[in-house]
Amino acid sequence: MAYDNIKLNYDYDFKGEIISPTAKANLGEADNGLKPYHMLFGALGSCFYATFLSVAKKMRLTFGSASIEVSGYKSDPELKILDNVEMNLIITNPSNEERLIKSAKLGAEYCSIHALVSKSANIKLNVVFK
Repeated sequence: MAYDNIKLNYDYDFKGEIISPTAKANLGEADNGLKPYHMLFGALGSCFYATFLSVAKKMRLTFGSASIEVSGYKSDPELKILDNVEMNLIITNPSNEERLIKSAKLGAEYCSIHALVSKSANIKLNVVFK
């Protein structure tokens, strides 16, 4: 049985939609369409955050809120793949900065999408507290 399932519909141009069991979004050249790297970075950030949050809760850590910024870089624009990705985790009102940094590192280590992306790109994780 499939772990998860989504459907992508496109017209002849690069206008489409993604339909998941819980949501729908425009893709490509459609109005407000997500581009492929938007979805990849969103998948990476959300998988990382879910894993980080699970670890932080097990360690009984708290914080006010968190945001994640994910950027990708190609050293050569002609390359078909990214060679560097930077993730910035911004946390407000941390209960314990040192242990939250450890949770973030473990979140990166155990996130399956992070593992997949890291096969082709160096991923740098920065944790910032506010």
